[in-house]
Amino acid sequence: MDRIVECVPNFSEGRRVNVVDAIVGAMMLPGVKILDREMDADHNRSVITLAGEPAAIEQAAFRGIATAARLIDLDMHRGQHPRIGASDVVPFVPLRGVTMDDCVAMARRLGERVARELDIPVYLYERAATHPERRDLAHIRRGEYETLKQEIATNPDRAPDFGPRRVGKAGATVIGARPFLIAFNVNLATSELQIAKEIASVIREKGGGLESVKANGFWLREKNIAQVSMNLTDFTITGMLTAFNAVKAEADKRGVQVLESELIGLVPIEALTQVAAQALRLPGLSASQVVEMKIFGESVV
Repeated sequence: MDRIVECVPNFSEGRRVNVVDAIVGAMMLPGVKILDREMDADHNRSVITLAGEPAAIEQAAFRGIATAARLIDLDMHRGQHPRIGASDVVPFVPLRGVTMDDCVAMARRLGERVARELDIPVYLYERAATHPERRDLAHIRRGEYETLKQEIATNPDRAPDFGPRRVGKAGATVIGARPFLIAFNVNLATSELQIAKEIASVIREKGGGLESVKANGFWLREKNIAQVSMNLTDFTITGMLTAFNAVKAEADKRGVQVLESELIGLVPIEALTQVAAQALRLPGLSASQVVEMKIFGESVV
């Protein structure tokens, strides 16, 4: 396959397996490969990773959004993760033979279609944003669904890029184009949410911490622990080991141990070799030295 796009839609459902099954089933089309699916009950959120030919991926994303709109009611939804829509965020990522501009065009085309055919407000973000402040997903999602529901009709700053200035039970959808992002969480041996929030505020770029890191603190009800949840928006600037060590250092200052870390979705092999290179002080290590990459490296999909 010469042209490959990745899509990583996030849906506001992490508890009902049958609903996620239906969404994933709707996206299973010729030319599309489902690479991964993650469900989290505490966040009440699912992250699906798919890749394939651009036209097929764009159609799969539309079908996923349409299915989620039919099966998820944001008025009934409760979870730890911020959200404004049943299909909360849908990013396109160029992988092979596709440019970022191609993905921006996909995002804008899909956004217009979702608004027109599903009557859902759509906001464009990251590289597809039409307003500088909307490059930041958190800016669009501020106040979450409940606040957007109150403000979308009257606040000019909340006017969508496409679609009605009102929300139904499916809320709004954020669609965009971005580089590869690593969703990386660190779980702490404490149930004190404030500790996770303090650590997140110290390490995130917005607070003067690590460049290309977005972070927040959450309480995971099922495990009764606090979590520092991070998005590493450019792992070549700040990788997983650097982010993990920063969280651990801040946790140590507060007398809290790190239980474990977790990945949400997939990670490039270059990010893993980066971890190994840093941990082993092996700066020359690269993905080209991994035997499986030599054998299978060209078979992305």
